[in-house]
Amino acid sequence: MPETILEIVGFAGSLRSGSYNRTLLAAAADLMPEGANLTQLVLDGIPPYNEDIDNDEDRPASVERFKSAIASADGVLIVTPEYSHGVPGLLKNALDWASRPRETQPMSRRPVALMGASPGVTGTARAQEQLKLAVMAMGAQVYPAPTVAVGGAKDKLADGRITDERTEKFTKRYLSGFAEWIQAIPRPS
Repeated sequence: MPETILEIVGFAGSLRSGSYNRTLLAAAADLMPEGANLTQLVLDGIPPYNEDIDNDEDRPASVERFKSAIASADGVLIVTPEYSHGVPGLLKNALDWASRPRETQPMSRRPVALMGASPGVTGTARAQEQLKLAVMAMGAQVYPAPTVAVGGAKDKLADGRITDERTEKFTKRYLSGFAEWIQAIPRPS
């Protein structure tokens, strides 16, 4: 077995067990190129952001684990649903925790790729644009390629995998490109 050279963490902005986006994230783990590993994080234990407890003594352990996972990764894959034409609160909340304090937040200069799935025709294009603005404000480096925005997800995703051949090929190409791009840019320190 080849040695893993890239460690990528990924998380979906949905808690629902049958979520299209959690399915897309699981499929991405199986489609990673040789030499790359995707560790899936779940956001269910992260409480609503509260600046009163965002300090080294009071910060919740779930937040520390989330931030530590990002800090130790070579790249981050964020898979977002689109709720009311935007990013779900769960996902934005996790990113708010990760963005503070600004001096030590782990997203700075971190390579980030965006994906998403929705039953709608446009996939998650609007949510991904909002997400892109949020992670860029955190200083992340967003992979500059057309993203994976799976529209009509109920006909393309099932049982932890992509069932549509074209979507699977595009996603695999996207992930391979992301891995190559991570290796080509300066890594965060």
